[in-house]
Amino acid sequence: MIFLMIMNNGDPKQLDNGAGDDDGAGGELTYHPPINFATVEDRIYRSGFPQSSDFPFLDTLGLRSVICLCVESYPKENLEYLNSRNIRLFQFGIDGTKDANIPNGVITDALKVLVDVRNHPVLIHCKRGKHRTGCLVGCLRKLQNWCLSSVLEEYKVYAGEKSRVTDLIFLEKYDVSYLRQCLHSIIYQYHGYGSKKRRLLYKEDVQQKPPIRSV
Repeated sequence: MIFLMIMNNGDPKQLDNGAGDDDGAGGELTYHPPINFATVEDRIYRSGFPQSSDFPFLDTLGLRSVICLCVESYPKENLEYLNSRNIRLFQFGIDGTKDANIPNGVITDALKVLVDVRNHPVLIHCKRGKHRTGCLVGCLRKLQNWCLSSVLEEYKVYAGEKSRVTDLIFLEKYDVSYLRQCLHSIIYQYHGYGSKKRRLLYKEDVQQKPPIRSV
């Protein structure tokens, strides 16, 4: 099976923190990324809930969509920002309290949106960018065939001392086989140079080109 993204050797310690230049020298605009911002893969990002002060930084990402995992209504200011940039919001409400269980179905629905390159560049976020976001990213890693120990280690890198046993159990038990079956109807195709430029195209995106005939 050909996967949507290529890993950075499955080593969470090599993850890019994604922070931009913050020296503000020469009176230039200083960009502040959202809390716990990081790059997951090329054109896929994760963070805590963006604040208005983070909007200039988000502009540099050229986002096409945002996946929000919070149950609360999206703030008006953030909605206005997304609308002004033609950024699509996908909201999958997941209870963020400590004892709440992560719902398999909701994560699977969010994962379907995440792996669709038509939604890239995409930002995944919850409130702090730790638990719910970590679970979704962890399920993506399982789809990418990361070993379980690396999946759990990456979760712990961002959750830190507040790692939740229920989240770790969820990641261990989450079965990506159903999503893989759904992806059987999708055509995978390479684009650009090298293996890092693999992309995913849906059938309706692929146009049949007439064969070139010599005269």
